[in-house]
Amino acid sequence: MITIVSATNRKESNTLKVANEYLRMLQIKKIDAQILNMEDIPASIALAEIYDVPNPEFEEFQEKYLLSADKFIFILPEYNGSMPGILKLMIDVADIKRAFYGKKALLVGVATGRAGNLRGMDHLTGVLNHMKMPVHWNKLPISKVSNEFNAENKFQNAITLKVVEQQIDEFITF
Repeated sequence: MITIVSATNRKESNTLKVANEYLRMLQIKKIDAQILNMEDIPASIALAEIYDVPNPEFEEFQEKYLLSADKFIFILPEYNGSMPGILKLMIDVADIKRAFYGKKALLVGVATGRAGNLRGMDHLTGVLNHMKMPVHWNKLPISKVSNEFNAENKFQNAITLKVVEQQIDEFITF
């Protein structure tokens, strides 16, 4: 199972549109995948009580999206030159050994600017490597992401489609 992490809880984000495209492309290839939409993260994790164990609401969330995954695709929007705090909070609260150790990751940076969140992907790579997660070498920055979609919220740029498909194919065999 591949869990695609739409790494922002911002409503109606381009990040979720990209995540949906990755899911669609994986389904075409008959790969078992799901989206972890950070809009759906339990509200209790933002409270101090999250560190009180057990937290049944977070345990259920973790089981569904983190423990069940063999691999992760992180769709990472640029937040002040890095990653969204909600993603880091989720990682910090999770059972790192059970949820992440030894599992593989693929990173996709998205930004409305021109760098496609290169710096944020580097930051997350360091965090994931610390958690013993190998990160695929083909980290894809998608710049000016708001220009990438047609009216059906599918990628409209042939070059973007080609590089995403290549990235997915490489990750499947990684």
